[in-house]
Amino acid sequence: MKAATQSLVRKAHFLGAKIKKLRKDNGLTLDDLSVRCVQRDAESAPSVSYLSMIENGKRVPSEDMLDVIASVFEKDLAWFYDEKIDHDAVTTPKKRAGGIAGVALEPSFLFSKDHLQIAIPELLSQGGISGRQFGHLLIRAHQEHHQNRFPDLEKAAEEIGQKRMPLSVEDLLDICKNLGLTIKWFDRAPDIIADPDDTGFKTLMRSFFEPPGTLYINKSLKDRPARLKYDLATHIGHTVLHGRDGLRSVSAVGGNTFDAKSWSSQSQTVDSKDILHAWRDFECSFFAGALLCPKVPSRQFLSRNAYSLQSAKLLDVTTAVLMRRMTAVSPYPHWHYFDAYPPGKLRAVYRGNGIPLPWGNLKMMNDPCQNWSVFNMLGSKSDQPAAQISVLKNGEDARLYCCESIRVKDAAGNFHVVCAGIDMGPALESQGVAADDVIAEIFDACQAGGGSAAVPARAAKLIRSIANILNIEWVGRGLEREANIICPRSANCPRDPCCVSKPKKVRPFTEDIRSAIINAS
Repeated sequence: MKAATQSLVRKAHFLGAKIKKLRKDNGLTLDDLSVRCVQRDAESAPSVSYLSMIENGKRVPSEDMLDVIASVFEKDLAWFYDEKIDHDAVTTPKKRAGGIAGVALEPSFLFSKDHLQIAIPELLSQGGISGRQFGHLLIRAHQEHHQNRFPDLEKAAEEIGQKRMPLSVEDLLDICKNLGLTIKWFDRAPDIIADPDDTGFKTLMRSFFEPPGTLYINKSLKDRPARLKYDLATHIGHTVLHGRDGLRSVSAVGGNTFDAKSWSSQSQTVDSKDILHAWRDFECSFFAGALLCPKVPSRQFLSRNAYSLQSAKLLDVTTAVLMRRMTAVSPYPHWHYFDAYPPGKLRAVYRGNGIPLPWGNLKMMNDPCQNWSVFNMLGSKSDQPAAQISVLKNGEDARLYCCESIRVKDAAGNFHVVCAGIDMGPALESQGVAADDVIAEIFDACQAGGGSAAVPARAAKLIRSIANILNIEWVGRGLEREANIICPRSANCPRDPCCVSKPKKVRPFTEDIRSAIINAS
């Protein structure tokens, strides 16, 4: 023991540098690492200030303290004793901005602003996509490019809520009063209203703002405090961010949640007002999440509860709010989330990790892959969360995802599924593991099993390590089930044999005809 301590003293500088690099490469603040250590061993865990001194070579941790730090990063103690800064083992590959790869706008002269101003409205008109839907698509691209980090909105919410968590309904009503908002309660049951998708879902008008300063709120929300808190927080955001400028802000849930009367006209043009409405919807929604779940307190809360979707009940916020905040506050940036309604409509989407869409976000798809966890949960009767590990094969690209999905009911009484997930590839690479090899091993096992199989032992050990490092409990729980092969569209199913009958090519393509002519000449 004494010799080991003396060894640490001699190597304090190298030890501190290693711990600091590990912490930063895993996206943790000093406070995050201290909290994670406390979770493992409160007596031996270092304080934030002591951690800082360790990293700067001014203090040497005891063996017990170092053991706790090592357990957070799944490292052997021996790794800390040498004097080598092993960059390959701890350096995270440089992250590209956002998750979804774009396309080159070439030749550039065809993608000029003047041309796009003409082509985009025509494209939307022929595709039956409204200006507001297009606005949401642009906003999602912006959101994914920035990986859901919007510090200005976080700061605005924290100034109003003073970083308190949880906020009660009474707290939010007091904020409304201080902002000069008057609350009027109305009584209205869910309706089945005009819907371009003809889903037949019930729609509940929850609340709306009427200038100059009145909030109309459905009385039914008094029995649903989590949803009431979200609506109040959203309207507070409208007041704080947009100064109650007169734009009507409507909060509804269920079927059609926008003005159906103007849908057909919206689909013919891109109205700047539609885009503005969509952007303000996003800002107010993000603000509401940041007000109810401020960044630092919610980050610590999620760490304590291992990112469980069910922990939303402890804060009395909706599962959807907590799901969205996970992606915004987690030190690990490679997240996605879906909010899905049957038979296959995605109401909310975020893909900061590059995952394709399992269904349409703007229109229904006729060939979705049936093996996505979010798809299977729609048909479930269980209210318990389910974790799933999946290899997504898209052409030559293969990625390893894990998600947790849970079936919940909205305020109108409609069942839907919220799903949060991560891309595990970057986490494996950050630990010096060749992610492609792990993914190939799992994919081959699934192929041999007809599309699904238990994760092989070596890969399972690595995934458990990742689950501990990221502190996401459901990643480890995903190993209790067989892993699945999934794909963006069932028509291009990579399984062998294919999980659905592939459509037969009944007519030749022009390239086939061209090749036949050349071969015959």
